[in-house]
Amino acid sequence: MKLAVLASAAAVIVATPAAAQEGPTFSGLSLAVLGGYDSVRLSDGVDNGSSDDFAYGVSLGYNADLGSAVVGVEAEVADSEVKESVTDQFVTGDELSLSAARDLYVGVRAGAKLAPNALIYAKAGYTNARLKVSYTDGVDSISDGDNLDGYRLGAGVEYSFGRFGIRGEYRFSDYGKLKFDDVDTGLSMQRHQVMVGLVGKF
Repeated sequence: MKLAVLASAAAVIVATPAAAQEGPTFSGLSLAVLGGYDSVRLSDGVDNGSSDDFAYGVSLGYNADLGSAVVGVEAEVADSEVKESVTDQFVTGDELSLSAARDLYVGVRAGAKLAPNALIYAKAGYTNARLKVSYTDGVDSISDGDNLDGYRLGAGVEYSFGRFGIRGEYRFSDYGKLKFDDVDTGLSMQRHQVMVGLVGKF
């Protein structure tokens, strides 16, 4: 299902007929299919651990090309394959798993043109991530999750080729303290990502 959504978004980008945008431009509505590296880090203030895997998503944005600068807004829906499991935590043979799930983002970006078709930009906004926890002792299993509010900062480069474009960006997200059933775990969560995207402009 997740791959089908990405494939559909990519198909929309490729199938979109060339409208008025034949030259390099960053103005107007854009849809991007994203994929890349995702690293989730948990810390208790003394020790920390991280797990990394593949992340993917789609982004919808609107940009205003001001000539030498570009400003815009964007929203993103993403997911991740990051998962970490440990065994023998409480009893022999048990398993505790923590996995990153859907991630929502809305924010702004602003950049300067290095060339008519090259843009360097910074971004900032709000992010909400879903974190899932599951535990089994070999007989009984329980699972729970929490939606974490945080902020995201990032920077990237985008190249425009008429109605298409490609981008690469690094972003850092901080979700603060983790709570499950309103109980503070004492852990905080941060995320580092390097993403690339295929952009279609409408």
